[in-house]
Amino acid sequence: MKKVQRVSVQEGYDLWAETYDATPNPVVAMDARHTIKLLAPQPGERILDAGCGTGRNLKPILAAQSQPVGMDFSHGMLRVAQRAVRQTPLVRADLQRDFPFRPTSFDAVLCALIGEHLADLPTVFRETRQVLKPGGRFVFSVYHPELAAAGKEANFDRDDVEYRLGAVRHTTDDYLNLLADAGFQQLRQYEFDGDQELAEQVPVAAKYINHPVLLVLEARTAA
Repeated sequence: MKKVQRVSVQEGYDLWAETYDATPNPVVAMDARHTIKLLAPQPGERILDAGCGTGRNLKPILAAQSQPVGMDFSHGMLRVAQRAVRQTPLVRADLQRDFPFRPTSFDAVLCALIGEHLADLPTVFRETRQVLKPGGRFVFSVYHPELAAAGKEANFDRDDVEYRLGAVRHTTDDYLNLLADAGFQQLRQYEFDGDQELAEQVPVAAKYINHPVLLVLEARTAA
């Protein structure tokens, strides 16, 4: 019988960091396929990856000739990211506190797959809006609320122990209403179901075919 241990989000990601990218994850696979396309980074843009983790999204942002900055609160994740994108500025900070950047510093902000760890979304969205330039865009992805409602939470195995990081449950309307409350405009939502391509990439995801896997929200600040 596998031992199950609950840990804080920060402790969990510090422990998970070195093997995170090698852990099969259908939601990460769907996010990698769709979310950067919606962000559409452009040459010369300054883009904040808020909750950058191991830097998996910093790489395509760099490849688009944008100027990314990574922010995360996990020492372990940032160490891995530093090896992956050596010349990219990385900042250790908590998204649920004041962001360590000047107002209107970024053309775009990406926040990918950490929504289930954010209990204080009003602060996150307020701080995001403040660091965006007028007309700046915000792309926010999460595993679909239906998965959260079914009990899915971040977890990984290490040394015969299953570590569980918990999940804060939000609905799609929660996200949209809080974005509007923070002053964002032009809100759009995109939902992506599991498909055969996902099942071939991550075989355990066959059960998600034709079921919602990923939610991506897009918003802009006032021009």
